[in-house]
Amino acid sequence: MTRSEWEGDTGDAWAAHWRRTDRSFGALTDHLLSRTRGVGSGRVLDIGCGAGELSLAIARSNPRANVLGVDISLPLIEVARDRGANLHNVHFAQSDASEWLPADNCEPDLLVSRHGVMFFTDPPTAFAHLARITADGAQLLFSCFRSLIENPLFTEVASLLPEPLPPPLQGSPGPFAFSDSRHVRTVLEQSGWGDIAVEPYDYAAVVGAGENPVKEALDYFSVIGPAARQVKSLSIVDRQGYYDRLRHKLERHCHGNLVTLNAAAWIVTARKVGSRA
Repeated sequence: MTRSEWEGDTGDAWAAHWRRTDRSFGALTDHLLSRTRGVGSGRVLDIGCGAGELSLAIARSNPRANVLGVDISLPLIEVARDRGANLHNVHFAQSDASEWLPADNCEPDLLVSRHGVMFFTDPPTAFAHLARITADGAQLLFSCFRSLIENPLFTEVASLLPEPLPPPLQGSPGPFAFSDSRHVRTVLEQSGWGDIAVEPYDYAAVVGAGENPVKEALDYFSVIGPAARQVKSLSIVDRQGYYDRLRHKLERHCHGNLVTLNAAAWIVTARKVGSRA
């Protein structure tokens, strides 16, 4: 997904269905939040904050922190602002984090991102920029997807299409840009970051819930997910066939009032090295 897509239809869809996307990443959000506790951060920058879920969680858990969430999608930022209207210590701005500049003496000392950094057009340049504008010794914490084959959240859905999707290109902006942990380390090391740790984290993504969780999951994947765009271009017959196959698949992943699919992420931490030039 490109910047223009996030500024267009993709951003619009995620803004309209933010409750569903936040629910699907709920376990990951909780894990990232737990990793921020005990970190001496007063100024937090949430990169690619989307509808603001992680920013809001950090602001609630640490009232003394000053949290800013940035995202290139204006519809998502508008949702985030509405959700955070009653919190004094969180704000949101439409901006590309690779170009964002802090106000004087307001350099962030903690950078966080829930699956946002994977969409940088030029990751080395973006992370070098972030190192330059952060406080000395600033800490970095983000999540990103591991390989496609490790993520049934994608493969279980996309494999049902009449024709397979092309494999993701290593390093290209998108969900699997940072799937190779060696690539992650190389980018960060070249961009002014050290003390790098890359740890696996698996979680269950909730894609359907409620009285009819399978239908809810079908609705979710019709607008968001690995096959949503391709399904729209199918013929009526092929589209119905796809949804029939997907329904049967989701029924096998339904437990009580939840439909879940496994997801695999990296949790990456690092620290800014040296002093700003």
